[in-house]
Amino acid sequence: MTAHDTLTANVLVTTPFVSGRLKVWIAPRDLVEWETALDSLAAGQDINWMGGRAPEIRIQLSGERGCPDVVIDDIPGSMATVTVPVAVEEGWIEEQRHRLDEVRRRWPREVVEPSFGVYEWSPDRKRRP
Repeated sequence: MTAHDTLTANVLVTTPFVSGRLKVWIAPRDLVEWETALDSLAAGQDINWMGGRAPEIRIQLSGERGCPDVVIDDIPGSMATVTVPVAVEEGWIEEQRHRLDEVRRRWPREVVEPSFGVYEWSPDRKRRP
């Protein structure tokens, strides 16, 4: 049942020097973790998102070039890591919160977790003929 509520997405990194794409599967708990990460960024703290699985995304606010560094490990601890300095514009966190709200609004959730580790079909689930 839990596999019904996953989204497939791509992490895209494109600079004049490097270009790459990693496929990721996002679960509802990842959205909660991203919301927490946005809170941490707003408070001036570095974040680690989706740690412990591939890929791991970190944002280090005190980058070497005076702007945040986004660090992506395709597999945490592997040799394939890319660090990209990103000039973040005013309102970036608010924009990310808006995008997060849009994903939540459009996500067709089929499974609910009424208590930890217990899964049931959502009463709003649309059955296929």
